[in-house]
Amino acid sequence: QVQLVESGGGLVQAGGSLRLSCAASGRTFSRYTMGWFRQAPGKEREFVAVTSRSGSRSTYADSVKGRFTISRDNAKNTVYLQMNSLKPEDTAVYYCAASSDISLRDGLTWYDYWGQGTQVTVSS
Repeated sequence: QVQLVESGGGLVQAGGSLRLSCAASGRTFSRYTMGWFRQAPGKEREFVAVTSRSGSRSTYADSVKGRFTISRDNAKNTVYLQMNSLKPEDTAVYYCAASSDISLRDGLTWYDYWGQGTQVTVSS
Protein backbone atom coordinates (compact mmCIF):
# COMPACT_ATOMS: atom_id res chain seq x y z
CA GLN A 1 0.00 0.00 0.00
CA VAL A 2 1.29 3.45 -0.95
CA GLN A 3 -0.21 6.75 0.13
CA LEU A 4 0.57 9.84 -1.93
CA VAL A 5 0.19 13.47 -0.86
CA GLU A 6 0.71 16.32 -3.30
CA SER A 7 1.65 19.88 -2.38
CA GLY A 8 2.95 23.04 -3.99
CA GLY A 9 -0.02 24.10 -6.06
CA GLY A 10 -1.32 27.64 -6.15
CA LEU A 11 -2.07 30.70 -8.24
CA VAL A 12 0.61 32.01 -10.58
CA GLN A 13 0.73 34.43 -13.47
CA ALA A 14 1.39 33.25 -17.00
CA GLY A 15 5.10 32.83 -17.57
CA GLY A 16 5.72 31.98 -13.93
CA SER A 17 6.92 28.80 -12.26
CA LEU A 18 5.77 26.34 -9.64
CA ARG A 19 7.25 23.18 -8.18
CA LEU A 20 4.90 20.43 -7.14
CA SER A 21 5.91 17.77 -4.65
CA CYS A 22 4.41 14.36 -3.98
CA ALA A 23 5.38 12.61 -0.78
CA ALA A 24 4.89 8.87 -0.57
CA SER A 25 4.46 6.69 2.48
CA GLY A 26 6.13 3.33 2.93
CA ARG A 27 9.61 1.95 2.35
CA THR A 28 9.03 0.68 -1.20
CA PHE A 29 8.89 4.00 -3.04
CA SER A 30 11.85 3.12 -5.26
CA ARG A 31 9.96 0.10 -6.60
CA TYR A 32 7.36 2.32 -8.29
CA THR A 33 7.36 4.20 -11.54
CA MET A 34 5.97 7.63 -10.72
CA GLY A 35 3.78 9.79 -12.90
CA TRP A 36 2.05 13.15 -12.91
CA PHE A 37 -1.37 13.69 -14.45
CA ARG A 38 -3.74 16.64 -14.57
CA GLN A 39 -7.43 17.28 -14.97
CA ALA A 40 -8.90 20.56 -16.10
CA PRO A 41 -12.57 21.44 -15.46
CA GLY A 42 -14.84 19.55 -17.82
CA LYS A 43 -11.99 17.52 -19.27
CA GLU A 44 -10.64 14.04 -18.80
CA ARG A 45 -7.57 13.38 -16.71
CA GLU A 46 -4.47 13.43 -18.90
CA PHE A 47 -0.88 12.33 -18.73
CA VAL A 48 1.79 14.94 -17.99
CA ALA A 49 5.05 13.15 -17.18
CA VAL A 50 6.49 9.91 -15.86
CA THR A 51 9.85 8.90 -14.42
CA SER A 52 11.44 5.51 -13.94
CA ARG A 53 12.17 3.87 -10.61
CA SER A 54 15.67 5.28 -10.48
CA GLY A 55 14.76 8.60 -12.08
CA SER A 56 17.17 8.00 -14.95
CA ARG A 57 14.45 7.94 -17.62
CA SER A 58 11.47 10.22 -18.13
CA THR A 59 8.89 10.99 -20.76
CA TYR A 60 6.55 13.95 -21.17
CA ALA A 61 3.35 14.92 -22.88
CA ASP A 62 4.01 17.04 -25.95
CA SER A 63 2.10 19.92 -24.39
CA VAL A 64 4.61 20.29 -21.54
CA LYS A 65 7.83 19.11 -23.15
CA GLY A 66 10.62 21.65 -22.65
CA ARG A 67 8.71 23.47 -19.90
CA PHE A 68 8.14 20.82 -17.20
CA THR A 69 10.69 18.55 -15.52
CA ILE A 70 9.90 15.49 -13.45
CA SER A 71 12.41 14.25 -10.88
CA ARG A 72 12.50 12.09 -7.78
CA ASP A 73 14.46 11.67 -4.59
CA ASN A 74 14.15 8.08 -3.42
CA ALA A 75 15.86 8.88 -0.12
CA LYS A 76 13.03 11.32 0.63
CA ASN A 77 10.24 9.23 -0.93
CA THR A 78 9.30 12.24 -3.02
CA VAL A 79 8.65 12.98 -6.68
CA TYR A 80 8.67 16.52 -8.05
CA LEU A 81 7.26 18.37 -11.02
CA GLN A 82 9.05 21.60 -11.87
CA MET A 83 6.78 23.71 -14.05
CA ASN A 84 8.22 26.70 -15.91
CA SER A 85 6.78 29.09 -18.48
CA LEU A 86 3.29 28.30 -17.26
CA LYS A 87 0.32 29.01 -19.50
CA PRO A 88 -3.35 29.51 -18.66
CA GLU A 89 -4.07 26.17 -20.33
CA ASP A 90 -1.94 24.48 -17.67
CA THR A 91 -4.66 25.28 -15.14
CA ALA A 92 -5.84 21.99 -13.64
CA VAL A 93 -5.77 19.76 -10.62
CA TYR A 94 -2.46 17.90 -10.69
CA TYR A 95 -2.20 14.34 -9.42
CA CYS A 96 0.76 12.12 -8.77
CA ALA A 97 0.41 8.38 -9.23
CA ALA A 98 2.45 5.24 -8.62
CA SER A 99 2.73 2.28 -10.96
CA SER A 100 4.22 -1.12 -10.21
CA ASP A 101 4.94 -1.55 -13.93
CA ILE A 102 8.57 -0.99 -14.87
CA SER A 103 7.76 0.68 -18.18
CA LEU A 104 7.05 4.40 -18.59
CA ARG A 105 3.29 4.34 -19.07
CA ASP A 106 1.04 7.25 -20.00
CA GLY A 107 -2.26 5.45 -19.52
CA LEU A 108 -4.21 5.98 -16.31
CA THR A 109 -5.09 2.31 -15.91
CA TRP A 110 -1.44 1.35 -15.40
CA TYR A 111 -1.31 3.26 -12.12
CA ASP A 112 -2.17 1.57 -8.85
CA TYR A 113 -2.14 4.48 -6.39
CA TRP A 114 -3.22 8.10 -6.69
CA GLY A 115 -2.94 11.20 -4.57
CA GLN A 116 -5.78 13.60 -3.84
CA GLY A 117 -4.47 16.30 -6.16
CA THR A 118 -3.29 19.88 -5.87
CA GLN A 119 -4.82 22.83 -7.72
CA VAL A 120 -2.71 24.87 -10.12
CA THR A 121 -4.23 28.04 -11.52
CA VAL A 122 -2.41 30.14 -14.11
CA SER A 123 -3.81 33.62 -14.72
CA SER A 124 -3.38 35.45 -18.01
